[in-house]
Amino acid sequence: MHSVREEHPMDLKFLQNLIVPAQTKIAMIIMDGLGGLPLEPGGKTELETARTPNLDALAAQSALGLTVPVGPGITAGSGPGHLAIFGYDPIQYEIGRGALEALGVDFELGPDDVAARGNFCSLDANGLLTDRRAGRIPTEVGCELAELLRTIKIDGVEFFIEPVKEHRFAFVMRAPSLGEALSDTDPLKTGVPPLSVCAAGPGSEKAAKLANRFIEQACKLLADKHPANMIMLRGFAKFPKVPSYRDLFGLNAAAIAVNGMYRGVAKLVGMTVLPVDSQTIADEFSVLEKNWSDFDFFYLHVKQTDTCGESGDFAGKVSAIEEVDALIPRLMALQPDVVIVSGDHSSPAVLKSHSWHPVPTLLYSKYVRPDGIAEFGERACVRGSLGVLPAKHIMPIALANAGRVAKYGA
Repeated sequence: MHSVREEHPMDLKFLQNLIVPAQTKIAMIIMDGLGGLPLEPGGKTELETARTPNLDALAAQSALGLTVPVGPGITAGSGPGHLAIFGYDPIQYEIGRGALEALGVDFELGPDDVAARGNFCSLDANGLLTDRRAGRIPTEVGCELAELLRTIKIDGVEFFIEPVKEHRFAFVMRAPSLGEALSDTDPLKTGVPPLSVCAAGPGSEKAAKLANRFIEQACKLLADKHPANMIMLRGFAKFPKVPSYRDLFGLNAAAIAVNGMYRGVAKLVGMTVLPVDSQTIADEFSVLEKNWSDFDFFYLHVKQTDTCGESGDFAGKVSAIEEVDALIPRLMALQPDVVIVSGDHSSPAVLKSHSWHPVPTLLYSKYVRPDGIAEFGERACVRGSLGVLPAKHIMPIALANAGRVAKYGA
């Protein structure tokens, strides 16, 4: 029971043929980077440390388990992690971060476009990186610098620069015959210079040359704009083709997310991305309440848990989990038929990064066989009836509990 087993992988086409309509609603709450580790051996994880009376009460009525986004021992990025919990095979549907970033700011990617995730960064007088995120400059400053980058012109290609948040922006090249097999320029450490873009496969030499020419001009334009005096590009990708939630699962799905990349992955699978006026988790739940009657599937994304995990802020991650817990009664007051609470991957504060550890997952419905474990945490979930399972299997289970999967065979 407690191992990742997939002797008979279920094809999405097979599941699609069994989908039936129903007047039921599914809510998926994703706390980004939810899984954690104790600070000291034998201690509690962030989720186990957090005071979560509402999630614990919900856990007692739910099936618990641990989900594996990609595979045992594989650390998942946010894109693959989300695709998996959304029900897709993240290896089959590989998506570059650049495409997600562009989609997240409502940029319409065309067939001749190659997108990348851009970062403003800081270089010292010797051209060495001192800060990969330029001190997380204010978003207003990032917008001004994006306008400056938009003045760069190179024959034979169009460039599009769209601010995202703080130091981040979406970068898009548009020209015929551009390959997407391009290397990142972020060396992932300071004290060294940014890397050049290299063609990582045949047919991408033209795109690599154009990207490097853009970076050279950007370096000159930003020379006196410290701390944001350089850019780095990563996650080059074209627009992938992914079957939509409506076509696959018959769901009219909505996404509630603040950050661009998560809005992008939701849009990629055909969800309607709802506007959120501010950055607070409570505001996201308000959007959920306001739109409850208009959709039958809701994905609500919480970024703060991952931000704290990646910055090594154990107490901050605990606080973010407790903030979500306090809002759970507002969700349950809407009387959802199915509730999923999980994460897209683990981000233990002790590691200050994403990790390979399976993610605590809760699945509630009135038809689930409750495990009766009144606790939501890593060690509680490993005792749950879901066991350790591929994250992509959560959606079929949720759909069955929502009365949306017909019997197979006579």
